[in-house]
Amino acid sequence: MTLHVTNTLTGEKEPFEPQDPENVLLYYCGLTVSDPPHLGHARSWVHVDVMHRWLEQLGYDVRHVENFTDVNEKIVARVGEDDLGADEREVAESYVRRTIEDMRSLNLLRAEVYPRVSEHVPEIVDLVETLIEKGYAYESNGSVYFDVTSFEEYGKLSNQDLTEIESQGDPDERSEKRHPADFALWKAGGVDPDAVAEHRHEGVDHGGDPPEGLTWDSPWGEGRPGWHIECSAMSMTHLGETLDIHVGGRDLVFPHHENEIAQSEAATEQQFANYWLHCELFQMDEEKMSSSLGNFVTVAEAIDRWGANVMRTFLTAGSYNSQQLYSDETIAEAEERWEQLERAYEAAAETLDSPAASSKVEDLTLREAVADAREAFRTAMNDDFNTREAQSALLSVATAINRHLEAVGDEGADYRGLRRAVEALDELGGILGLSFDGSTTGSAELAGDVVELVLEVREREREAGNYERADELRDELAALGIEVQDSDDGPTYRLPDGE
Repeated sequence: MTLHVTNTLTGEKEPFEPQDPENVLLYYCGLTVSDPPHLGHARSWVHVDVMHRWLEQLGYDVRHVENFTDVNEKIVARVGEDDLGADEREVAESYVRRTIEDMRSLNLLRAEVYPRVSEHVPEIVDLVETLIEKGYAYESNGSVYFDVTSFEEYGKLSNQDLTEIESQGDPDERSEKRHPADFALWKAGGVDPDAVAEHRHEGVDHGGDPPEGLTWDSPWGEGRPGWHIECSAMSMTHLGETLDIHVGGRDLVFPHHENEIAQSEAATEQQFANYWLHCELFQMDEEKMSSSLGNFVTVAEAIDRWGANVMRTFLTAGSYNSQQLYSDETIAEAEERWEQLERAYEAAAETLDSPAASSKVEDLTLREAVADAREAFRTAMNDDFNTREAQSALLSVATAINRHLEAVGDEGADYRGLRRAVEALDELGGILGLSFDGSTTGSAELAGDVVELVLEVREREREAGNYERADELRDELAALGIEVQDSDDGPTYRLPDGE
């Protein structure tokens, strides 16, 4: 079965055909790094990661690019907060560092590159100049706007009528624009203080003058790039004028992705992306999980509590384009499913490495169940990356293992059948990003309790003047990959990725 994907651009499920039969150009709209990554971000990360893994399984060389938006008024609003940094650049770097740590803890494959807006301002300026030269953009008071009326296909992704689209951008821009729906490609001057104030965390007093954001020279004067132009410049810099797959959140269809299409295709006269895939929003208490609403669970909190395998089991329990609810019940269900997989894997591995496994025994039911699961998994993944059904196929292998071992007892197990089952769990589970070798398994609650106990002992040694012994305890934790940092408020620690 050929891979089929649901293309937002056409509204249809279509066979996937990359431009190059051996390579796939995959771009994902990454984070604006202004808050700790939460499970809503993790959901999209994990599904893009599964897409990457499955495309490689199909034999493609995947060129996966994911950006960091490190220029934004939300980032400026964090300046001076929680020791994140003294300016926009330092705050962004703090959050980029944390985001990468969280990506590693979730067992994500690395992208080919993670471009940042601040690194691509020259390419952004060049793209804006091209749009002005071709008559698709105009300068106004040092800012540059895209003329939506000049692009005949504007609205083709979101199916919106241009005459019904409300004004884009800040209210102050209206007097500068020819059409209310025109959007900024370049903004004159620095970041708007009112926009910074709007995005400050409640109860945080920055004191003094509001922080200022970064600005760059341009042919139109000092300013900052608009939000939408960033992704076009970064994706085309690293992947070329036409992408095979562009992935992003459902909430970005309009205006962000619609504007990406308009400015990119106006500049290049080529189709910007052949397939648009959109991840549905993550629900929490009937609302989407988001930083702006404050109703989120951070990735770090989730990994510390449940571990990467439980979280990936939870996040792949629904397909990328279906809504998913976060609750204690849905997490508990995922924990139970992972434990079922892990127990079956360990039981099969233990039997394989014992005298109970026989080279002469054939359990056709077990072997057929494994073969059927592989076929069901492949069918599910080729059906628009249907991780829900793929996970069900994986669980059927665990069920087959348990039934076989219950039937044979302490002797007479089918060695070859169990070996195929273990290999299927490793291979298919790996496509979902699950790991049965323990590297991403389990809750960190017990590990955290043990570390805190060791740190309490270390503090008592320091208070008693036994600094050499205290240093030895810290070194022993470091040898286990546990990073300890001392501060005026006491020691803090970070467990290794996946624990």
